[in-house]
Amino acid sequence: MTLLDEFKKFIARGNVLDLAVGVIIGAAFGKIVTALNENVIMPVIGWLIGDLDFTQYFIRLSDIPAGYTGSPTDYVALKAAGVAMIGYGMFITQIINFLIIAFILFMLLRSVNKVIDEMEAKKKQVEETAEAPAVPTDPQLDTLREILAELRKNEARS
Repeated sequence: MTLLDEFKKFIARGNVLDLAVGVIIGAAFGKIVTALNENVIMPVIGWLIGDLDFTQYFIRLSDIPAGYTGSPTDYVALKAAGVAMIGYGMFITQIINFLIIAFILFMLLRSVNKVIDEMEAKKKQVEETAEAPAVPTDPQLDTLREILAELRKNEARS
């Protein structure tokens, strides 16, 4: 088997494809959460604490270059100009992104586990209430059993 054949076999496995789909969906979901956080949640939080934009919170570590003409409080422009900064506002934004994703995944897994537990409980209940199949009673079988018992009795006497 060649290396290419082994690689094709590896890629064709269901779990590898499932993982790839999960990563792609996760990346898309991350973008949705980031957009929700940056465009809805963080502006509301900023408005509640005084119309502040968390992304603009930073500590400048180096001087602004001489040719810089932008605002000295614009994080993105300063970063583009090569100013060394600690962007703790962006860090706070990413922490909130993470907490939202973690909470949504928690709720999703909680719901899935609840459904699985309910299914297992119903299965167990069905198994417990299921009666053992009744042994069919047939008059001919009963007669044959009696004859067999008589034959054994006669054989034991001999």
